[in-house]
Amino acid sequence: MAQKFSIPISRRDLLKLAGVTAAGVVLSGSAELNRAEAAENISGDSIKYGNKKIPVLCSVDVCICGGGPAGTAAAVNAAKNGAETLLIERGIALGGLGVLGCVYPFMDTHAPNSDTPYLVELKQRLRAKGIEPFDGVTQQTWHNPEVLAEIHDEMCEAAGVYILYQAVVVDSIVSGGKISAVIVQTIAGLTAVKAKIFIDGTGDAYLARNAGVDYERGYEKTGNNQPLSFRFEMGGIDTQKLYQYVAIDLQEDWCKSKLPYFEIAEAMHRKQRYKLEAFMARGVESGELTQDEAEYMQGYTIIGKNGVMSMNCPEIPVKFKATDPVSYSKAVSFGRKMMRNIARYLIKHLPGFENAFISREAVMLGARESWRIKGKYYLVEDDYHNQSRFPDAVCRTAWFIDAHGEKVSEKLPAGGFYEIPYRSLVSEKISNLIVVGRCISASFILQASMRIQPTCASIGEAAGIAAAYGLENGIAVNAIDWAKIPAHIRSYVSKG
Repeated sequence: MAQKFSIPISRRDLLKLAGVTAAGVVLSGSAELNRAEAAENISGDSIKYGNKKIPVLCSVDVCICGGGPAGTAAAVNAAKNGAETLLIERGIALGGLGVLGCVYPFMDTHAPNSDTPYLVELKQRLRAKGIEPFDGVTQQTWHNPEVLAEIHDEMCEAAGVYILYQAVVVDSIVSGGKISAVIVQTIAGLTAVKAKIFIDGTGDAYLARNAGVDYERGYEKTGNNQPLSFRFEMGGIDTQKLYQYVAIDLQEDWCKSKLPYFEIAEAMHRKQRYKLEAFMARGVESGELTQDEAEYMQGYTIIGKNGVMSMNCPEIPVKFKATDPVSYSKAVSFGRKMMRNIARYLIKHLPGFENAFISREAVMLGARESWRIKGKYYLVEDDYHNQSRFPDAVCRTAWFIDAHGEKVSEKLPAGGFYEIPYRSLVSEKISNLIVVGRCISASFILQASMRIQPTCASIGEAAGIAAAYGLENGIAVNAIDWAKIPAHIRSYVSKG
């Protein structure tokens, strides 16, 4: 039998694991052949893969690939509901873009009563650590990335989640419409993880695509992804002086909250006219900024980090693709140059930034959209405008259609919302796979509304509950009727 994750790997298997390190990524090139071979060659403690035997690191009930907002929520809730759960994360902190990508605060869903139990607990834990998430005006969830990472660790520990850090899923073993194992590149080399149920929280639907689930990417009309961003933090800011200049002198009322909750923003060629637009335009006129750099600038104070702001910029030109590895890599270099130019301009010209400096860069680009699966239900723009309701809904949201570069507007009336059905998380092709986060089954325009972090976390929460329920009741997760799960177990119950 494969070992449980809590039991250390044997010295013999560790040496075997280390011996295949160099084969890692190369072996995954013949994925179909490798999967077919491996499906016939799985033993208790090893898998024949690419003409090599690699050790099975562990066998669990539920394996989640990706520790972002959705994946972490899925792991916590699967474990809390009795499933032995492993969370595989390619970095060394949980939280995804909310921690590693410097994407904070969380945007508000604008839907009444949208907080599911996981989100309620997360916000309670923020308060317990001295981070009040609400400013009383914007309804955004203001947080601190280091504190949030600590909370994720604590919630996983309390639930009994096993975590495998610095590990990347490179392939899957698929047979008979089921995933039996994933191949993982670890610090010691290739290993395999077996599970009864898998949850794809990669953000890019990598496991789903690798396993043969249908997918699409980009805008159906142009093929473009939403623009990438390269967020960063700036420290040494005199926020009181900045507030005086922007809110009082310029009379900008875009952010109506007051310090320590404060936001600056400008976005050219939008219906909203920002007072800082002229400030950024002067940089283009002087040659200190390019037009691309001046197009979009935004910054938020970070609660608990005095004098520090999270910069939601630069917005990298849409010619760079979130779904092309070469283009993505070029976007990193291009975006870093944009970041440096914007920071220099702010330091030189914006009151309050005179002594500022770049204190942190994100360790991943902000991908608003990349790949999306085609599941049992495909959400479309009409579901947003019609405020669709579903018996198997796992959450609700009303965040506006926020497709940078294509369509930004279309807010629902106050109190309005639409729901996301469980069927958008599963496909006909793989019976033991649930997909969570921004890559669920939805059109480009609809995805631009549901992609925010609270909604993704609620989707992950439901997936974890469904996985544990399916195991306990012997139901394939792609055949689960969320509406038939007892209401006291569900994280969200549609009122119709």
